Amino acid sequence: MNSAANPYKKQLVDEALIEGLFRKYFSSLCIFARQYVYDNDKVRDIVHDVFINIWEKGELYDSDSMVKGYLFTSVKNRCFNYIRDNKKNLTDLDAISFSLSSNNNENKIEFVELKSIIDEAISSLPEKCREVFLLSRNDMLKYQEIADKLEISVKTVEAQMSKALKILREKLSDYTDLILVLLILAILK
Repeated sequence: MNSAANPYKKQLVDEALIEGLFRKYFSSLCIFARQYVYDNDKVRDIVHDVFINIWEKGELYDSDSMVKGYLFTSVKNRCFNYIRDNKKNLTDLDAISFSLSSNNNENKIEFVELKSIIDEAISSLPEKCREVFLLSRNDMLKYQEIADKLEISVKTVEAQMSKALKILREKLSDYTDLILVLLILAILK
């Protein structure tokens, strides 16, 4: 594809740009990475590596939404790579995986109860938050697709998702570790 057909232009990366992106996104990227990797030091390393990669590439799209998407996708991919590469060292997760995959009825009941708690938390979301959240998570729609479907702005979708995730984090705070373990196990399978 030639550059004239591409609506996004690339900009050269300089120290000021990297510093600005770092200040703007570092904390939220670390929080995001913490969903996948439990080690805070490793989380910071992963996020730092993403910024180093941008510096080494020397170019970045000149669109805020493209940059933000690139950063979060890069962090997620690096987290998955870390989990994959360190799978043998995750002995606690292996024990939990064995426990969950056994035929023990007690484990199955706990899993069903956890699913019920999650479903209840989602059901308790305000109507618009729940609608946006389910379109994003269940239907796997992108924010722009959700905005188009609901005839609202992308900013409204972002705000509703942010609100939904905040509420769910609060309601499910006692179950966060177990939920994350289940998500990681699903990724590793």
